[in-house]
Amino acid sequence: MSTGLLIQYIVLGLVVAASVLVVFRKLAPQLTNRWLAAASIRLARRRDSHLAQVLSRRLQPKQATGNCADGCATCGACGSKKPAAAAPAPAASRGPGASGHARMAVEPMPLHFRPRSR
Repeated sequence: MSTGLLIQYIVLGLVVAASVLVVFRKLAPQLTNRWLAAASIRLARRRDSHLAQVLSRRLQPKQATGNCADGCATCGACGSKKPAAAAPAPAASRGPGASGHARMAVEPMPLHFRPRSR
């Protein structure tokens, strides 16, 4: 096996491993956060290596702020949010500088639906 082919296999393996990790983080975020926290704790216990300490801080998963006003909605503790009040729709404008297309006012949907009569 030539050196160029070996380097190609190594680079390809690293690219595939990185893409698998990204997909896994998207599909199972809570599981990967637990794994990252466990790895971070193990690395933080090693006092002999500065590199392990830096890597431990880098691997720590992002923590929730605990503020329900930030809108993260990941923990489910915020409960149901009140729906925002409907803003009034802009009126049709045909004045100077108008693009020539009238803006249509959108009416809100009714809150109850009735089945069609046959």
